[in-house]
Amino acid sequence: MSGWLAGRRALVVGAGSGIGRAVVDAFLAEGASVAVLERDEGKSRRLAEELPEVPVVTGDATTYAANAEAVTAAVGSFGGLDVLVNCVGVFDFYRGLGELDAEMIDTAFDDMFRVNVKSHILSVKAALPYLRESRGSVVLTESTSSYYPGRGGVLYVSSKFAVRGLVTVLGAELAPEIRVNGVAPGGTLGTDLRGLPSLGLGERRLADSPGRAAELAARTPLGVALSGADHASAYVFLASGRARGITGTTVHPDGGIAVKT
Repeated sequence: MSGWLAGRRALVVGAGSGIGRAVVDAFLAEGASVAVLERDEGKSRRLAEELPEVPVVTGDATTYAANAEAVTAAVGSFGGLDVLVNCVGVFDFYRGLGELDAEMIDTAFDDMFRVNVKSHILSVKAALPYLRESRGSVVLTESTSSYYPGRGGVLYVSSKFAVRGLVTVLGAELAPEIRVNGVAPGGTLGTDLRGLPSLGLGERRLADSPGRAAELAARTPLGVALSGADHASAYVFLASGRARGITGTTVHPDGGIAVKT
């Protein structure tokens, strides 16, 4: 691909590592102007040092104020906004309902859905007037867990099904001015996806699982272990003019899990 996003003005929410950072790099390589919202101060500093042309806002994407600040920074820098991408997420390391103590559920549920679902709603809400003006597009991050059991626990999988629902309902609500699509990555090498702190998993990273590359390759018909850069091309396509007739749907860079027998 070359210049697929030339002239596009984008905001990537959750851009400090993993898929989000890969999307930033891919968008820049394709000619977009990119601003970011990132919660982690260390990741924000690294982004600002490595990409001085990128406006970086440090804030919590589960709050409307942080999303509005990031949108304002993007619009102030670029004169408008054409693309919103949200890559925010947290994991539960496969905890089933039977493994959750009853007294944990209220807090863990609220934490999971605040990060994995509410952040997506708030980022779209903050960007809405500018995306309407530009007739722009939104790309939300689903997961293979938005479609199949077994790749997360009860809270993670249900939250990702909710993001799948957001893509559907927002695709209908915001048409014809704004296209809304999703990317449903399979397991990802090098991800900084962490566990839910309220389950005592805040310092645990999915990328640190032993033998992860071999395990990822073994679970897919194509036998591939995909990186954030592999997934980022799907975001580029959906944000580009080549996808101008596509809304309310999802691209699945997952190694072919749907055809696994």
